[in-house]
Amino acid sequence: MEVSMVCTRVNLLILVLSLCSPYKFIQSPMDFGPLNLLPTTTDASSDFGRILFHSPSAVLKPQSPRDISLLLSFLSASFLSKVTVAARGAGHSIHGQAQALDGIVVDMCSLPSEIDLYRGGGEGDISYADVSGGAMWIELLEQSLKLGLAPRSWTDYLYITIGGTLSNAGISGQTFKHGPQISNVLQLEVVTARGETVTCSPTKDAELFNAVLGGLGQFGIITRARILLQEAPQKVKWVRAFYDDFHTFTKDQELLVSMPDSVDYVEGFIVLNEQSLHGSSIAFPANMAFNPDFGRKSSPKIYYCIELAVHDYQYKNTNVDQVVEAISKQISHIASHLYSVEVSYFDFLNRVRMEEMSLRSSGLWEVHHPWLNMFVPKAGISDLRDLLMDNISPDNFEGLILIYPLLRDKWGTNTSAVLPDSGSTEQVMFVVGILRSANPDEGCSHDCLQELLHRHRHIADTAGATWSKTVLGSPSNTGWLAPTLWTTVGAVRRPQSPVRPSIHPRARPRYIPQGQ
Repeated sequence: MEVSMVCTRVNLLILVLSLCSPYKFIQSPMDFGPLNLLPTTTDASSDFGRILFHSPSAVLKPQSPRDISLLLSFLSASFLSKVTVAARGAGHSIHGQAQALDGIVVDMCSLPSEIDLYRGGGEGDISYADVSGGAMWIELLEQSLKLGLAPRSWTDYLYITIGGTLSNAGISGQTFKHGPQISNVLQLEVVTARGETVTCSPTKDAELFNAVLGGLGQFGIITRARILLQEAPQKVKWVRAFYDDFHTFTKDQELLVSMPDSVDYVEGFIVLNEQSLHGSSIAFPANMAFNPDFGRKSSPKIYYCIELAVHDYQYKNTNVDQVVEAISKQISHIASHLYSVEVSYFDFLNRVRMEEMSLRSSGLWEVHHPWLNMFVPKAGISDLRDLLMDNISPDNFEGLILIYPLLRDKWGTNTSAVLPDSGSTEQVMFVVGILRSANPDEGCSHDCLQELLHRHRHIADTAGATWSKTVLGSPSNTGWLAPTLWTTVGAVRRPQSPVRPSIHPRARPRYIPQGQ
């Protein structure tokens, strides 16, 4: 065993020398004892954004967390300490976070998808799942539903990894009720930059635990997580309500998130044109008799849609249809334009998969995806909407604009992912996400892509604010957005230095953020 480890370290030294050389020595798989380093692949050089393409010198396909630990411990102890390592899950990042130019990409999906479930038996006994960091949320959902359980908080898209979303935040329409995914974690197994494997929780190595959650992969690589589970409903009442007034739309969203005993999910999106109406309707399994007049090019008409869901288990002795009817009487949607359908819980959570398959069939999945994502206090949401409409043309926009609420008191204050401080006591924040699909085959050249990115920058730069690539998903930790909202929109993520654990410093080599 000792001879094997010595040989491994010698081979790793050769690897480091090759990485620091202007010549690429890794042209075929290299056997480093327990490690297996492969040449770069197309996947390891790209991500969902398809904006940056950085080729690593090698790809590690770990078979266990020990492989990751061995690699990082050697690199951190090496006198050559500038090798960049990036953990890559499903590669759903936007701006190269899961890439490592001339470095090493760790393919987290190579880890065995181990999922161990525990159902609490008595009062106060919680249910949870121990899941490997490279497993996907769809896998956890499929396994947990067999026991009638499911995680409480989700992302809209489930074909991304546990470690990836926990390195960001993990938000969706349940966040107002249960907080982001990082607020529903009981324990983590983390491999630090020194190669140490640490099991941490809110009561054990809490500083590392909180730093890793939402830490963009800068404090270690998540190899295992203990996720809180709850009883899963069998059916969900899925509702869509349409609006032609933005103020009414946002006020009703605020009303709905104030009703957590009745409502389980709240999101919303802007309906700019027929394409956005059709694209958002692919997964909704009900006929909607909504054929709005979008106006003229010189005077476009914009609509809005609230999505909400009610779980059947909340009302064992009540007709869920009656609950939805009671809710509908409290909101001010366009008359006769509220639609509802009953679906299985699995189909509701996995609804974006149908949209993905439709985009893949039409060649619109593997395209450029400029993406702007931000938190906005409710005092500034109307100004931001006006700014967006000044910079987005309904005539040619192909993509998605999400606007939905969350509550501050459901968002923990200890993790690396924090909400901006608006300087007021308002509870409601809005999540705004703009995803543009830019297809080079339909005339979107490199110059066109740069123009789209420029418009994103303009949204952040208006009123002289400092723009950070964080808004486009870069490794930067601090982002500022301030259209006319300079006093209401603050840092998207807190700086690293105040939260970096003193007992687990970010040792060299440096690590760029972990992709989902």
